[in-house]
Amino acid sequence: MTPAATARSAPDGTPGTTPAPEPAAEEPGPRNSADLPGPGNGGPGRPAGKPTLKLVLLGVACSAAWLASVLVGGSLATGAEIHRIALAAHILALVLSFGAILVLDWVGLLWLLGRRDVHDTRRLESAAQPLIWAGLAILLISGAMLHPDLSSPPTQVKLVSILILMLNGLVLTQAMKELHMLPPGTLFTAMAAGLRARLIAALCISQACWWTSVLVGLLNSTLRRWTG
Repeated sequence: MTPAATARSAPDGTPGTTPAPEPAAEEPGPRNSADLPGPGNGGPGRPAGKPTLKLVLLGVACSAAWLASVLVGGSLATGAEIHRIALAAHILALVLSFGAILVLDWVGLLWLLGRRDVHDTRRLESAAQPLIWAGLAILLISGAMLHPDLSSPPTQVKLVSILILMLNGLVLTQAMKELHMLPPGTLFTAMAAGLRARLIAALCISQACWWTSVLVGLLNSTLRRWTG
């Protein structure tokens, strides 16, 4: 067949060539973990060193604040009036921070069940973060004024739980930032396995440390009342 056999006449009589058909557009498929944007998967890139350095510095600051609270609490003896004020502040700070944590974890559970969007947790977390960290700061300050018995094993467990709680909160905050980079409508099962494991581990540690601190605090308060 000669090239002339494939030519057609245009409306004005000039010969033309039949245009080649355009390729059909591919239908979008369901999202999976390989399609989701991320630091190493075509998503918004960011230097790996800066978040790690910031995380380490914040961890050192939290550890220093915790250590200062323990040292001051072990050496500072306050009067009965100061003790009552510190105890009231301690309880209010616990309600403030732990209450915000419970609400945030509840919304996260609803997302796992598919009843909330992944970005609902971002909006709630941005509002709850100041309350959580302010509550923790007040807990450290008021706890030092309560003059805890550092030789008591339950008190030691509570103090270690508070330290783990703060350090775990920093790790959880970093994991939440990666979670909020995902597109709307992302399901828990579509996330990368590493991020899923980090979120579950951090949330379990958070709940375990919070409940340990609360129960030990109630136990110590009850024992002080019984022993006068």
